[in-house]
Amino acid sequence: MKKTIFITGATSGIGRITTEMLVKAGHTVYATGRNESALKYLESIGAIAFKADLRIPTDIDYVISKLPAIDVAILNAGLGYFESAVNLSDQEIDTMLDVNVRAPIHLTKRLAPVMIEKNSGHFIFVGSQAGKVATTKASVYAASKHAITGFVNGLRLELSDHNIFVTGIYPGPIDTPFLQKADASNVYRDAIEKFLIQPEKVAFEIVRAIEKKPREVNLPRIMGVTSKLYAVAPVLVELLGKGFFNKK
Repeated sequence: MKKTIFITGATSGIGRITTEMLVKAGHTVYATGRNESALKYLESIGAIAFKADLRIPTDIDYVISKLPAIDVAILNAGLGYFESAVNLSDQEIDTMLDVNVRAPIHLTKRLAPVMIEKNSGHFIFVGSQAGKVATTKASVYAASKHAITGFVNGLRLELSDHNIFVTGIYPGPIDTPFLQKADASNVYRDAIEKFLIQPEKVAFEIVRAIEKKPREVNLPRIMGVTSKLYAVAPVLVELLGKGFFNKK
């Protein structure tokens, strides 16, 4: 069944690839991001694209004003700075919290009433394994992803009586421009290169989730086991995973 879909962070990485897949599948896709040339490309392939900076409250309202009734909302936009909390600037901290936490919550608050009224809908949040297991030089980033993980789980309960599904996508490190923006030195990327997930894999799982409507998707799958183990034996996981956790 063809759906009307809204996706944030559509101008690069998994957002762009997901948008391409959705358009190719025949869905009506509303896509937003900040890169104007990338937005023009998305328009050229059939998406309805418009520029918005989700750090700005008025831009969030602008996004909502552009949307019809949405069947699926893919809240994918996110960013990170890989640095110890004491070395981050206030602006870097605020930016991560604005984009990773505040924006998806505010968008959800505005999109959910329409879905409730029509008694159907689906939210897909692209989170991170960092939201389940934190590592060094990612404490604030992990905090933002912990927050959205908690929001996803609570929202699922709040909307379950309205036939609205809520899915969390939790990938490990992905081979996208996100890593270079998070760590311009590329030290982290080089250290974990063999563990990187290809963005096409994550995009495929997002698109598949539209039909399957799973509670959550962990990528790679083994990380779902690791996060469960961490919940019951954090000291053991931190001890065994110390070498990996300190690669940033």
